[in-house]
Amino acid sequence: MTEARPRHRAVLADAPVDLGDRRPEPGSIAILPEYDEFFASSVAAAGGVVAPLGPDTRGIVWLSSTGAEELESVLASHPLIGWVQLPWAGVDAFAATLRGSDRPGLLWTSAKGSYAQPVAEHALMLTLALLRVIPLRLETRSWSHREEGRSLYGANVVIVGAGGIALELVRLLEPFGADVTIVRRRPQPVEGVRTVTGDDFAALLPHADVVILAAAATEQTAQLVGARELDLLPAHALLVNIARGSLVDTDALVAALTTGSIGGAGIDVTDPEPLPDGHPLWTAPNTIVTPHAADTPSMTAPLLAERIESNVRAFLHGGAFTGIVDVGAGY
Repeated sequence: MTEARPRHRAVLADAPVDLGDRRPEPGSIAILPEYDEFFASSVAAAGGVVAPLGPDTRGIVWLSSTGAEELESVLASHPLIGWVQLPWAGVDAFAATLRGSDRPGLLWTSAKGSYAQPVAEHALMLTLALLRVIPLRLETRSWSHREEGRSLYGANVVIVGAGGIALELVRLLEPFGADVTIVRRRPQPVEGVRTVTGDDFAALLPHADVVILAAAATEQTAQLVGARELDLLPAHALLVNIARGSLVDTDALVAALTTGSIGGAGIDVTDPEPLPDGHPLWTAPNTIVTPHAADTPSMTAPLLAERIESNVRAFLHGGAFTGIVDVGAGY
């Protein structure tokens, strides 16, 4: 791969973690389920040596978004492994593996925060396109004097989630003077914006112009937005989902869009996914569906390589890992 690494803001690292006797020996990091030279070079850049999976393996860089059972088997048969790097920000595909990993000292890291810039950019694109009724404009084949479209300037924006994507969105929205509220699981404030917990989510909806979903997929966030929440939104409100399809009741969303009870939707992730051909969400009014394309391989590969290099360095030298997974919380 030859992509240049994009300029982007650094993501703060987590606290150093003591790996004890799982600190790696030379040649003890395996790249699975298939070797990839591009990411192997990131391990080498941090001073590590990649070797095939074996009895001396201490760390794993897992490059597939699937294969939880295979990974589980690898961990069970290689008790010296002390660190696993997962490839995406969301770890819901490995939820059962995470819950079952009761080995003391086993550390999981993900790419959370790494892809914040491209995904936040995609969310902003969807928001602006929907406000300016671009789906309607693309269908029009004659000059129209219909006075439609609204501005993002000064809009009331609700962002669900407080991870790297949400924080990058806050930064992107700042020039628009938007009134931003972050909804998060914990009560800790996010600097510069109003911050509330999920208990206040419903109360925000009647006043929202845009709701952007950027939270992890967990049992608590499953169908976070359903018929009740959509009914609470004003008729002009937009829903943008760049998180996971499971956060939205798809049937309820289609009904709200079809009846005009909300103003539009920008959907990069769906339930089901892939979204089947002919599904009514494809043709719902003022709706944009993108095929889980907020971060493409050309965008993510150099960013994941940077995360791997950083965490291998932490693994080898006792530094601070970035993107530590909270196994209990599921992200």
